[in-house]
Amino acid sequence: MFINYYDKLKPRARELRNKSTLSEVLLWRQIRAKKLGYNFYRQKPLGNYIVDFYCPALKLVVEIDGSSHNEKQEYDRFRDEFLRTTGLQTIHFLDGDIKDNLDGVINLLKEKISLCKREGTALR
Repeated sequence: MFINYYDKLKPRARELRNKSTLSEVLLWRQIRAKKLGYNFYRQKPLGNYIVDFYCPALKLVVEIDGSSHNEKQEYDRFRDEFLRTTGLQTIHFLDGDIKDNLDGVINLLKEKISLCKREGTALR
């Protein structure tokens, strides 16, 4: 599945990949080590947005909400609604959860993926 995006977002996505937060780096290391069994993109432009992690096979977006999201709740709501209209599901984790309980986050993602595979449904 391909979702169009604005070309002007590519340089910003590259910049975000180069300036990842600690939580993004920690989660990315787990994803790259195939802990979830699927390929993900990091800082991926989708539409007019850049998402933290995106798995096309699962139609899944994973967002890490840190202090930068405190003032962006409405923006996040609009982004999540846009993604939902394209058939994508968004899962949010707090920055502190990644730092303090990375194994728990990975296990929760695995459970959600496994449940959806058994039910043959999209992630919820």
